[in-house]
Amino acid sequence: MKIEFERVGFGEQANELFHIGKLFFEEVEVVYERTDDARLHVRAEVEADETKRVIRSKIRLTDRETGAAYDNEHERAMDARDAGHKRIVKRSVVYGLLQVLREYTGLEQAWGILTGVRPTKLMHNMMMKQPIESCKQTLRDEYLVTEPKVELLAGIAECQLKVIPDLFHLDREVSIYIGIPFCPTKCAYCTFPAYDIRGNNGSVEAFLEGLHYEIREMGRWMREAGVGITTIYWGGGTPTSITAEQMDALFVTMHESFPAMDRVRELTVEAGRPDTITEDKIEVMKRWKVDRISINPQSFTQATLDAIGRHHTVTETIDKFKLARKLGLNNINMDLIIGLPNEGMAELQRTLDQTAELLPESLTVHTLSFKRASKMTKNKSEYEVAERDEIAEMIRSSSEWMERHGYKPYYMYRQKNILGNQENVGYSLEGFESLYNILMMEERQTIIGLGCGAVSKVLYPKVEHEDGYEQRIERMPNPKEPSFYNEAYQEYVDKKIRLLNDAYGVPASRPS
Repeated sequence: MKIEFERVGFGEQANELFHIGKLFFEEVEVVYERTDDARLHVRAEVEADETKRVIRSKIRLTDRETGAAYDNEHERAMDARDAGHKRIVKRSVVYGLLQVLREYTGLEQAWGILTGVRPTKLMHNMMMKQPIESCKQTLRDEYLVTEPKVELLAGIAECQLKVIPDLFHLDREVSIYIGIPFCPTKCAYCTFPAYDIRGNNGSVEAFLEGLHYEIREMGRWMREAGVGITTIYWGGGTPTSITAEQMDALFVTMHESFPAMDRVRELTVEAGRPDTITEDKIEVMKRWKVDRISINPQSFTQATLDAIGRHHTVTETIDKFKLARKLGLNNINMDLIIGLPNEGMAELQRTLDQTAELLPESLTVHTLSFKRASKMTKNKSEYEVAERDEIAEMIRSSSEWMERHGYKPYYMYRQKNILGNQENVGYSLEGFESLYNILMMEERQTIIGLGCGAVSKVLYPKVEHEDGYEQRIERMPNPKEPSFYNEAYQEYVDKKIRLLNDAYGVPASRPS
């Protein structure tokens, strides 16, 4: 769908307008000059009334083929923080655009004008300044979020503060993400660093040599800077793709290098692919007191697993879950994906029925997202997925199943190109919430990423102002390719330490 914008009284907001358009149309092009091939014409008029301290917006959408027109007019109070009114103008325009597109298409948008990844972060920011009922009303009125999503956000935010009461006061601690970029095979929907462990993408041993180096050097920096660790998360890839001996050696280096390991609140290892789990690897994790693991079926339909490239069986998932239980692991997460190719309500019900027989301590329910670099996106015509209404019904059904079985939502995030404009939600039984997932998603603490494809997110000190505070976040990704990582890990460690020294006000302890 090509949309032509005529702007009166404000500059371009191309990115925001494009994302609102994407909520309603699979293909969208936004242009700002007169063109004959645009189906929709939008005139957006904005004016500031300094006397009444409001922004007035008038939006008219016209369908050139039918001549039908749709209008929205509204006022919004000016924001004292934004002297140029840019932020409030942007929000006003996207608010009006969503309203006219909703009327034009007949499509409801449960998340309103929210298109970002972290709506719970917005909720927390509001809760720091006003009562929760006022926050809910703001979501309804200003962001056009529907009641079920408002309640979901509020419940998750309250749960997170119960689970981590000091969520906003963890500045002098960090969490650690360790990325191990190998898998038995790469799933069709995946864009994470995940390379065939039998392939030629760089020696596994050479990668592990670099990872040991990173662990030692970052441990040294944390000790010298007086920075503790809140949580540690092994992800990837699939960390359990490496051998039990290689895993054990990494744990040894961690305990020798990281400060106060006895005070770490949570240690998670993603054992996501059942075909990588063995008894000796479970014994290694038990010996080093791993608190939480993930065994991820994604679906309990074998044809689906075959279609998406997960070369393990449904039976293998069940057997490995039972093995972990038998050997004493009592905090297991499972990931499920809604909207996988050729799956509808019947396949989802089969997956939920099988999950009910296992009852892991937590479940993360993902909605399929067509990520730009995935095999599935590049060959989209080969994969038939459910329509928007069926996706919404599957989300509703899974949520009701969780409630019946005692699971409560504790974290969530959204993605671009997610089916049905839905979300990913983590559910858990009480007391089994993943602390790392909360900290990573809410961006209240520095995350130091080690290993291939790991991204460090470094939080600078908060800057206070009359309307709350702002916080600068610097991202620094490690190389994704194992061969490049193997050549450059020392250089990246040095860059990371310089960034951390700057953020934490630590004098440099090594030459630049």
